[in-house]
Amino acid sequence: MKTSALFLTLLLSASLAAAQSFPSKTVRFVSGVTPGSASDTMARILAEKLSVTLGQPVIVENRLGAGGLVGAKWVAGQEPDGHTIMMYASAFTVSTLLNPGLDPKELQPLATVATIPTVLITPPGRYKDAGDFVKSAKAQPGKLVCATAGVGSATHMALERFRFSAGFEVLNVHTKGAGEALTEVVSGRADCYFALVFQAHKMRDAGKVSALAVSGPKRSSLMSDLPTTVEAGYPDSDYNFWVGALVPARTPRGIVERLHKDINALVQSPEISERIRKLGADPLSMTLAEFDAMIQRELAENARLIKAAGIKAN
Repeated sequence: MKTSALFLTLLLSASLAAAQSFPSKTVRFVSGVTPGSASDTMARILAEKLSVTLGQPVIVENRLGAGGLVGAKWVAGQEPDGHTIMMYASAFTVSTLLNPGLDPKELQPLATVATIPTVLITPPGRYKDAGDFVKSAKAQPGKLVCATAGVGSATHMALERFRFSAGFEVLNVHTKGAGEALTEVVSGRADCYFALVFQAHKMRDAGKVSALAVSGPKRSSLMSDLPTTVEAGYPDSDYNFWVGALVPARTPRGIVERLHKDINALVQSPEISERIRKLGADPLSMTLAEFDAMIQRELAENARLIKAAGIKAN
């Protein structure tokens, strides 16, 4: 018992010392997506303000590939001292299941930033509402065409969650990205696509698509008139597309708590909240325990969905 107590005391002392000396150099936010993407833009918004809060430069680096796994694997291998942070999204709980390159345990949760709902869109006027779409899909199993922005993407997982809840089959067409998937719907070649809410909002306002329902835990502030897929009558059909930050697993608790507090404060501030909403997202703040629990829950749920849907990495 004495040995255990001494070890715990030493561990806490080391964590406290690390936290007190942090930060001692430039802090890097690593983004696994291209500049201009929503999560990348959020990383840059936070970096700008964190540099003031931390008193050290905070920069954003893009390390692309494998749905963010290239960047995440690189971050996991860096010194666990709080100076390297991965800006990731819910793809973390999908990509790590489809590709063996990264064990989720190599990174630990730091802070949530936002949720970006996806919206069920269809060619304009083709379906009255989500129920009408489901009725049509059930009447002709496997005949309707649904586009995605790639295997395992949020747009794909949202479709699979909705499809399994509603009980219908469609022909999945995995495109090279959101632009191509949107084109398939606008042209009428695809019957549906779960677009990111800011894309759906813009396209609906231009009369290019119909928007039927939001796949998310709650309605989107950008398209508050749309019901969620759960409100439309399909339990457990929502897909939670979040954006958040993670750090190497062995990062001292004191540093994790410091950064968690600083990022949470920024996300909750009126200025940053408004900038996040302008990206078509909703600010999201969770405790460290809540963020970790969400990740563990999603890993279990996505593993079951991937198996049931027969999803395999490209």
